[in-house]
Amino acid sequence: MTIRVAVLGAAGRMGATTCEAIEAAPDLDLVARLDAGDDVAALAGQADVAVDFTLPDATEANVHALLDAGVHAVVGTTGWDDHAIDRVREHAARTPGVGVLIAPNFALSAVLAMRFAAVAAPLFASVEVVEMHHPHKVDAPSGTAIHTARGIAQARADAGVGAMKDATQTDPRGARGADYDGVRVHALRLEGLVAHEQIFLTNPGELLTIRTDTFDRSSYMPGVLLAVRQVGSHPGVSVGLDSFVDL
Repeated sequence: MTIRVAVLGAAGRMGATTCEAIEAAPDLDLVARLDAGDDVAALAGQADVAVDFTLPDATEANVHALLDAGVHAVVGTTGWDDHAIDRVREHAARTPGVGVLIAPNFALSAVLAMRFAAVAAPLFASVEVVEMHHPHKVDAPSGTAIHTARGIAQARADAGVGAMKDATQTDPRGARGADYDGVRVHALRLEGLVAHEQIFLTNPGELLTIRTDTFDRSSYMPGVLLAVRQVGSHPGVSVGLDSFVDL
């Protein structure tokens, strides 16, 4: 069965790459390309799934409109916070059968890196995350880094591991990075980079580094297509592509 797909933010770099990947997939049919000012509600009955690569200030409203239209949503736009996700969860509960995936990263290497970090984190005394992107990225830290840090924190909490040691008492300019549930996250913005993340895990006398590097937007497409094909089988709200991958 062919899945009818719409792309929101189709004129952007990620949106355009997504359109190309959908058009090349024999089981997918690109039925709409939407950009700023286009009516998302008009997708009702026209598309089965919509992929959102728009802007942080537009994406939540797009998802609510897609839920009202009965269209599954695959969201790659970053900048989501817990309150926005909770609002979408509440809305999704009133629209049974419709699936929403909010994915901090579609690169399979990043999905695996996040999972590996969560598995390893309870075994190490200290864990910190460094994410590196181009200077045109509008949000910091990245959604991937936040998702990584929270996965690490949850894994440590589930294992009953205590807080990590940190004797810092003064840090007026935030040199120690952002604190996400006790895990420090550092953001670098440098010309020439695309998207990169390193997770440092240490014990006395040893260091494990987990690293993922994205050099081209095409690396996201296998994950995007996987999400498009799977989101209809996952009603409600899912956060992270790992929930769609059997790991």
